[in-house]
Amino acid sequence: MTTAPARPRPRPAGGRAALLTARLTSRITDRILGTALAVTACNPSAALNAPLPVKVLVVGAAAAAWWAAPMVDARPVLTSMRWRTVAARRRTTVLPAAAIAVAAATGPAVWLVVCIAALLLAYLLVTDAWTAGVTAPPGRPQATPALAAAAATAVVLLAAQAPVAGTSWARLPASLAIAATTVCLVLALRARRSPPG
Repeated sequence: MTTAPARPRPRPAGGRAALLTARLTSRITDRILGTALAVTACNPSAALNAPLPVKVLVVGAAAAAWWAAPMVDARPVLTSMRWRTVAARRRTTVLPAAAIAVAAATGPAVWLVVCIAALLLAYLLVTDAWTAGVTAPPGRPQATPALAAAAATAVVLLAAQAPVAGTSWARLPASLAIAATTVCLVLALRARRSPPG
């Protein structure tokens, strides 16, 4: 039995420029939230008065975030283990992790930390393939992940602002945070393995 050869996908009317424009403007909500997260993590109020190289780095971070922000809505497949391929496939994880690292290094004010946390929460909820993509199990309530993520964000923010860093019992909250993170990770992995009921 012979099969007809696969037809090549039609290109947009404008050729490469139109294709590039379409790619850079797709999933606009993801891109706006990811870019806002990256720029806010760079502490823009301090970056405005910084030297030119720092301003260029902030613009570069915004451009990289605009590229990296859209959700990768595809079933997981092993294509290559080169770091560039893995980073491109996992860019929606790399972007928030990098934003958190940059925010930790810049030491923003408390109001900016709250803004970063809100943007991080919104970005993760919008780009999470487990709740919003084609791999999301059908019939799962959409409010539950949002409420759980909001509660976790509030707990982390309160714990981060607790003035215990200089005290003798500072290791206790750190140990509890590590234990809670481990439990949440185990529960999330178990929920992903179990079939929807």
